[in-house]
Amino acid sequence: MLGEYRIEGRRASDIAASVERGVGTGALETGQLLPPMRELALTLGVNANTVAAAYRTLRERGVIETDGRRGSRVRARPATTARGSLRVDAPAGVRDVSNGSPDPTLLPPLGEAFAEVARRYAEHPGLYGEAPVDEEFGRLARAAFDADGVPDGPIGVASGSLDAVERVLSAHLRPGDAVAVEDPGWGSLLDLVPALGLRPVPIAVDDEGPLPEEVERAIRQDGARAVIVTDRAQNPTGACVTADRARALRRVLAGHPDVLLVEDDHGHGIVAQPLHPLAGVTHHWVLVRSVAKAYGPDLRIAAFTGDAETVDRVLGRQQLGPGWVSRLLQRTVAHLWVTGAVDPALVARSYGKRRDGLVRALARRGVVAHGRSGMNVWVPVADETAAVAGLMAEGWAVAPGARFRMNAGAGVRVTVSGLAVGEVEALGEVVGRVVKVGPGRSYG
Repeated sequence: MLGEYRIEGRRASDIAASVERGVGTGALETGQLLPPMRELALTLGVNANTVAAAYRTLRERGVIETDGRRGSRVRARPATTARGSLRVDAPAGVRDVSNGSPDPTLLPPLGEAFAEVARRYAEHPGLYGEAPVDEEFGRLARAAFDADGVPDGPIGVASGSLDAVERVLSAHLRPGDAVAVEDPGWGSLLDLVPALGLRPVPIAVDDEGPLPEEVERAIRQDGARAVIVTDRAQNPTGACVTADRARALRRVLAGHPDVLLVEDDHGHGIVAQPLHPLAGVTHHWVLVRSVAKAYGPDLRIAAFTGDAETVDRVLGRQQLGPGWVSRLLQRTVAHLWVTGAVDPALVARSYGKRRDGLVRALARRGVVAHGRSGMNVWVPVADETAAVAGLMAEGWAVAPGARFRMNAGAGVRVTVSGLAVGEVEALGEVVGRVVKVGPGRSYG
């Protein structure tokens, strides 16, 4: 079963480490079946519970996956190998359109906001025992959710979208549970799910978001206990859930009320398209909004709302760790909201002009591209490696699609936030010359 590789160890930690060494060196290959627990226990001369503990540790680390009677096998992409490592560093003289960051010129200055918050802090310093959510921040966040038709629920604060998603998944799921994730989708999320010991189930997306039949299949056939949906500015494709798609997805979810729904609306503040929330049709749900793209990634603030039980679980567990997200940062963001430091319509127009311009430039050259919202354009390609290398040779560094996909077809992601409007046509000409791919309906 394992070829020449021998798993060793007398303790659970040693057995787990032995398997990880085999995976790391390549001696244990992707998809390789591990021995049944009792069989390995007999071989090693240890109790079966010891091997069970080792396998549990490996699942929690995302190294292996267990599929009932089919046994345990090495994961296709162990979480110890982050997708962020699948990147191309841009050498001198090469334009980097791969990193996914917002345009710094569209981010608000923070000096006045920090100064005002510091002045107020001098009068009333934050101390232990205060509410984890700043009162003004919570009120403003709830009002924004209300304005977009998000169902009523308490407010929580996390250190960014991924922190919120991790806390929500951990509050409801256990290692081995299946989670439906968009494919292609956010690379960090595709790393996080197996790192929590959960099993990612890919669901295909098009320009209007996840396909309803894919969500139904993931829940009914693959046993997904949670579904994660990006409402707008989907990374990497720019997909945006439309009103019709939202209705179809709500119908699917209404048939599975015990499924946990997690919505990521990180595009709030940078997109022109309206939000069509799915929340409210399942017993447990959360909608998360980060301020990273509109106000600055280093603020590390995300507001979330959801059903009372879920938010209570997350905040309760948070108290046992960091306790709370800095109220100084919460008050800074609240000040930026109150003073209108960012004009969402202006930001959306700026990104839209560059994004739509690139999609049109590629269409004129017969290249299919996707980007309905946000700051990214997804370009399906016939040969991902050749496309990345060819564009690098032409002076452009793009993100390889392998960072964002599981079963979806090959592609590259282009982030337009660093482009001047005058550069869009030139980039379109280069991509059109390098990329060779026939027309297609969606993302593979």
